[in-house]
Amino acid sequence: STMRDGDFMEDPLFILESGEVYRNPTEVKMSQIVLPCHANHCGELSVGQLLKWMDSTACLSAERHAGSPCITASVDDIHFEHTIGVGQVVNIKAKVNRAFTSSMEVGISVSCEDLFSDSQWNVCNAFATFVARRTEAGKVQLKQVDPRTQTEQMEYSIAAERRRMRLIHAEIITDLLSSSTAQLGRSQDNAVSGERTRVESVELVLPPHANHQVSTFGGQIMAWMENVATISACRLCNAHPTLRSIDMFHFRGPSHIGDRLVLKAIVNNAFKHSMEVGVCAEAYQGAGELRHINSAFMIFEVLNKDGKPRTLPRIRPEPVDGYRRYQEAIARKKIRLDRKYIISCKHAEVPLSVPWDISNQMYLSYSNVSALKIMAARGNWMLSTEKNKVSLYTLEEDQMLCFKVETTVNVPAEQVFQLLSDLRRRHEWDRHYQQCDVIIQADEDDTIYRVATPCFSRGGKGQDFILLASRRKPCDPRDPYLIALRSVTLPTHPATEEYTRGEVVVCAVEPASLVVSLCKISYYNQATPGVLPYISNDIAGLSSSFYGTFQSCSKYLEENRDSLAALPPSEL
Repeated sequence: STMRDGDFMEDPLFILESGEVYRNPTEVKMSQIVLPCHANHCGELSVGQLLKWMDSTACLSAERHAGSPCITASVDDIHFEHTIGVGQVVNIKAKVNRAFTSSMEVGISVSCEDLFSDSQWNVCNAFATFVARRTEAGKVQLKQVDPRTQTEQMEYSIAAERRRMRLIHAEIITDLLSSSTAQLGRSQDNAVSGERTRVESVELVLPPHANHQVSTFGGQIMAWMENVATISACRLCNAHPTLRSIDMFHFRGPSHIGDRLVLKAIVNNAFKHSMEVGVCAEAYQGAGELRHINSAFMIFEVLNKDGKPRTLPRIRPEPVDGYRRYQEAIARKKIRLDRKYIISCKHAEVPLSVPWDISNQMYLSYSNVSALKIMAARGNWMLSTEKNKVSLYTLEEDQMLCFKVETTVNVPAEQVFQLLSDLRRRHEWDRHYQQCDVIIQADEDDTIYRVATPCFSRGGKGQDFILLASRRKPCDPRDPYLIALRSVTLPTHPATEEYTRGEVVVCAVEPASLVVSLCKISYYNQATPGVLPYISNDIAGLSSSFYGTFQSCSKYLEENRDSLAALPPSEL
């Protein structure tokens, strides 16, 4: 796939049986022309105003699905690709990708339109989480989303993986800081004191700031936060900064009319061409205690006349808290770079094997599983051959060959998942797996293996692979089990003379329940030079080795269906 994570692929028109063109029932569109009152002194749309419009559109989409009032719980990281000028039109589209118990993920895409040149371009994509408010009857149980098009199926599938990332994001920062060897750089003579960039501002929440549920409008809070963050950034660079990205808004509690909102911002760290501003919102009533409402980290650049980022002054952190924020900013920058490298780039531009370490584990695992889900959602698979209840499908796209093998076994999906999860047993049914050892047990769901394959040509060398195996149990009964594999590199396991180091982009098994004891197994692979020799004959219909392997797999599963399944990785 050449789609970047978060991009909204445009499906061809989906025609319903009635002959009408399908439109997602939760989709909401907003178009706004940018007036001078929406812009900053540079004539660019204020990001705070854009966040208000995005939040409104996404909330209306969430409420259309829930049928009840909804509140913003969080907004994932946003990267702004372009600024928007006065006189241009902002087009915002939001739709619910997936509903969980009482929360749902809403996908938001923002594009800009120049009415005079008839051109459009993407500005940003975002994923927001909304929660349906309790009714008098109690907690809301949201109805499921019914994905119809290829894009909707893909977004529905990956939404569960994004939710998993949100839940463990804070742990990743903590782990990275505890294992970090990054030291503070030497203080520079021209470094700016962090305290000089501190901003504190108060806002009284008035009726115009409230939403239709009479609590403070989430978009308004985000706009106020962006305002103080911009002032803080200005104090470091003495110039107008451009907001490039925001690390997740996370609403920790509600706010109401009459609340005083205290907004605080400070530059945590300045890198060569960017700075991170930490910003938080706290609320209080009268003489009451402060309540933490929201926090975020905003990344700014300062552009010169040619639109290139300027070099920024360094920050001199204050003792204790300043040092902590300085270090955390380094950790977050590393995570942003990992995420951009692993997820955001086009697949064709990413090396097949990405270096693995504990700090990028979450993103490698996410990339591993989402690449499989994107491939599985493709609608243009072609049946190549069929033999002995094993079907082989191919998909040629962007000079890339993918293939899928499907078969059905009389074994429950959970048992299939347990038996196939432990790659150390794969040699029992797959002659291509000569040896398999666990190198790192990253967590309960992610394991790194070294797999050695025999040599199939006279005088040649066998291949070995360093594989990250990511397992996923279903998020709800409509989801399949997943075992996704991809190559990673480890400094502790370089290539050796004995073996040719092979690479795997996407290789996965997807056991899905058909009925209680019947399971359909789908095996996916994106053919790379290392894998192609094993499958090209099968695809051309010249060989049946693949069918033999899958029949052997079926036999192995059925023979072990009543045994204790392979131990889950957490018990290895």
